[in-house]
Amino acid sequence: MILHYKCPGCGSDMNFDPASGDLSCQSCGSHENIENFPEELVTAAFSEDETKEYHCENCGAVLLTLAETTATSCSFCGAGVVIADRLSGQLAPAKVIPFTISKEEAIKAFKKWCRKGLLTPKGFMNADRIKSITGMYVPFWLFDLNSKVQVNAECTKVRTYTSGEYIYTETKYYEAFRDIDLNYVKIPVDASEKMNDELMDKLEPYPYEQLKDFKTPYLAGYMAEKYNYTGDDLLPRAKEKISEYIESYISSTLSGYHSVHYHHKNIDTRNVKNDYVLLPVWMVSYDYNQSEHIFAMNGQTGKVVGKPPISTGKVITWFSCLAAGSLLVLKGVSFMMGGGFW
Repeated sequence: MILHYKCPGCGSDMNFDPASGDLSCQSCGSHENIENFPEELVTAAFSEDETKEYHCENCGAVLLTLAETTATSCSFCGAGVVIADRLSGQLAPAKVIPFTISKEEAIKAFKKWCRKGLLTPKGFMNADRIKSITGMYVPFWLFDLNSKVQVNAECTKVRTYTSGEYIYTETKYYEAFRDIDLNYVKIPVDASEKMNDELMDKLEPYPYEQLKDFKTPYLAGYMAEKYNYTGDDLLPRAKEKISEYIESYISSTLSGYHSVHYHHKNIDTRNVKNDYVLLPVWMVSYDYNQSEHIFAMNGQTGKVVGKPPISTGKVITWFSCLAAGSLLVLKGVSFMMGGGFW
């Protein structure tokens, strides 16, 4: 089933507007509050093939989608459509963070980011080769995790002192025990098979205070996908993401010692709960030197991540300047030594 949100004024399709947080009609400019949008203006269209083929009610075109697609736009008339049956039951997200950065703002922010590349080629910094920029709601699982930690360790404190003509080193040994209870909330793990995990991780953090109860109008005019991996599938990744923080916290409780030798360390991390949510991402395809470069932008904060091309000439110049600066410092030190300042 495909959902269309019809404008009460002119009957055209409405899309979600990041600036106002409302449904917006591009034809007549009217805005409608999502919470109070009349149900009688939500039209549904059914297709013969419920898995991959849908018909756009607006122009009649056949939409071929992947099984994971939950929202898209008609390639013929541009109407935003939401495939509601892929967002029901267990497939329904609990929460969503809506876009607050429009497409125009995203393009402007990306061009500004390109100009900051100190080691990128001049042609890339012009940022005039954007092939496409797509607003997409990416499926994530947000985990609340609890870690029970028990540690036994042998710690030492070393003191060196002088008595008469002798230098003494005193080492004291301590048995340390730690019983720690740690809670981590809203640990995000992307659940899309297509998305690059490294890119998605670097887009963090999201402003989770902006999470809203999921409603399909937020997806109107954007791409969206359902999850490929369940919460159980991704629990190991969530545990891995917090492992470094757990180790850091354990170390902080044993500070002040000269050495720490662990006899026993037990970390039991359990899933308290996990919620299926949709988070906003602008995906940017950039064509430079006949190669496609993919970048991602946080649809709430504007943070851009990706690997831009590097200018070999700029890298050589940078290292040359660095080497020249180091040489000047060394000469300065040599002069001071020779002049009796050492």
